[in-house]
Amino acid sequence: MENINLILQFFILLPLLGFVVSLIIPKEKESLISWNAFYTVLIHLIASLVFTAMWMYNGFQDINLKEITIIQTPHYEFFIDFYFDNVTAVYSIIGTLLTLLVTVYSRYYLHRESGYKRFFNTILFFFTGYNVVVFSGNFETLFIGWEILGLSSFLLIAFYRDRYLPSKNALKVFAVYRIGDVGFILAMWASHHLWHENITFSKLNNYELVHEHLSVHGAVGVFISLMILIAAATKSAQLPFSSWLPRAMEGPTPSSAIFYGSLSVHLGVFLLLRTFPFWEHQTSIRILIGVLGLVTSILTSLTARVQSNVKSQIAYASISQIGIIFIEVALGLEELALIHFAGNAFLRTYQLLVSPSVVSYMIKEQFYNFIPRIHTFEDSWPKKIEYGLYILSLKEWNLDSLMNIIIWSPFKTLGKKLNFLTLPRLVFLFVPSYLLGLLLLYLYYDSKYLHEYLPGLFSIIGLLLVFKSFSERKNPKLAWLLIILYHFWSALAISFNEKFNWNEVYFYLSGVLLAGIAGWVSLNYILSREKLDLNQFYGAVHKHPKVAFIFLLSCLGLMAFPITPTFVGVDLIFSHIHADQLVLAVATSTSFVLTGIALIRMYARIFLGPAPDVQDSIPFKSS
Repeated sequence: MENINLILQFFILLPLLGFVVSLIIPKEKESLISWNAFYTVLIHLIASLVFTAMWMYNGFQDINLKEITIIQTPHYEFFIDFYFDNVTAVYSIIGTLLTLLVTVYSRYYLHRESGYKRFFNTILFFFTGYNVVVFSGNFETLFIGWEILGLSSFLLIAFYRDRYLPSKNALKVFAVYRIGDVGFILAMWASHHLWHENITFSKLNNYELVHEHLSVHGAVGVFISLMILIAAATKSAQLPFSSWLPRAMEGPTPSSAIFYGSLSVHLGVFLLLRTFPFWEHQTSIRILIGVLGLVTSILTSLTARVQSNVKSQIAYASISQIGIIFIEVALGLEELALIHFAGNAFLRTYQLLVSPSVVSYMIKEQFYNFIPRIHTFEDSWPKKIEYGLYILSLKEWNLDSLMNIIIWSPFKTLGKKLNFLTLPRLVFLFVPSYLLGLLLLYLYYDSKYLHEYLPGLFSIIGLLLVFKSFSERKNPKLAWLLIILYHFWSALAISFNEKFNWNEVYFYLSGVLLAGIAGWVSLNYILSREKLDLNQFYGAVHKHPKVAFIFLLSCLGLMAFPITPTFVGVDLIFSHIHADQLVLAVATSTSFVLTGIALIRMYARIFLGPAPDVQDSIPFKSS
């Protein structure tokens, strides 16, 4: 068992070590950078094959190992847990093999590219997060890898950071990912109350245990399953979140292949497979997953047929196949779903890697030997239906507009209603209010009336501050300060719920203060040298790369990126939200998600994109 423990640790520590080594290699050493990535992934692949062969020889026994306890309280334990079964084996081997192929391809494809080192750094960072996800044994461990993948996705899409579209689309994709985080966070919160422990995926395979809990708390089980489905649908670009995947193709071709053609986009399927024992007896959830996959597959197939851009065609074709995999998972066909995942991943990686050559060949072929198709399948349909479907597919079913109307516009509108909150008024109104809240906590903690109403009230105040930061366009300092104040209001709201160790609050707010001060100093430095707001991209990373890096780390600290003190603190905060406080849970999780979007948008607007004095010749809309 001890040897197995070391081997599973090796699968996580090796890519992490490769990432750290890549960070310290000088950017001029192209060959050394690429060889470091190549051998890191190659050794990982060999180890995966050998370990899987040993595991199969020993009878396919599932392995669950509790690794590290990050923090432990009398009522809660945050620990890292690893799990290995047939799903892990397939995802690990396929993922490592495809990463190796892309690494070899990228050595030559990105030769003499100014961001060569940055690309391989991000690939190894992604590979670390991917392994954390596929080897995870509980929701907390999986969420750590989930967040790493989200950040590395943003960095790879915005690889050409001196251009407008990559910067804009990276921000858009990150925002959609954060919607999925709401589902993930609420699923973890409800799961804590359902099991009264940090449940592992190994225990989910215990039918008697799952049935016993769900027979008493059926509504909670349905809620958890729905939240898991939302997280899976966003990550795998299922409806209504499908439009983000073609936008993600703004990054280099190798990153498009490894991320959005093969691995990252299939992690929604992984989440469903991993949690299948939990929802397999919930017929309504299985029907919902199957219908979602079917509708997605049909609509994206039609959309793929009218795309003029080869990457967009491949993206929508991949979404269509993943929709079919969703159906297979809903039907309980795990082996078929894994085979389908492997086939789709290899095919899309191959298509994306050869797409530049194919486009060149097709242009020549079309110019010299073009023969129009005389009859197509759609010609047998009534013309009104044919033309209507064509227009809707060409407009990608207006999914971008739908998301904007349903989600983003209401948030922005509400935030603009708070435009009266200038910096002086913010200090005048909210600092005394917060001090009053602390006084009430100290003097009247035992009041049942305060326990019933103040947590929700204070969490809503924090949410309003986040709405204002989310919609703020003029003053970056104000937007930054609002995020810091939100964290303090969030901690105060939960403090009224129950008595718990104050060290938890101090631990949480220590991360907030450290990141907040570092970010504030960085903003002051930039604003003293550059005149800017949050209305456009300023590309300040070219003049101030070190400040940009410090500010990015500060943003990660405030948005509770794993495993900062803020991340552990936020997880502790959710452990204190009671099962009957759905409003408080939704307000807190919504604030958490919008905070991440607001912070990354601040970073993108200030440091990414073309400088204002540079004319960007790229169109302002993706294909």
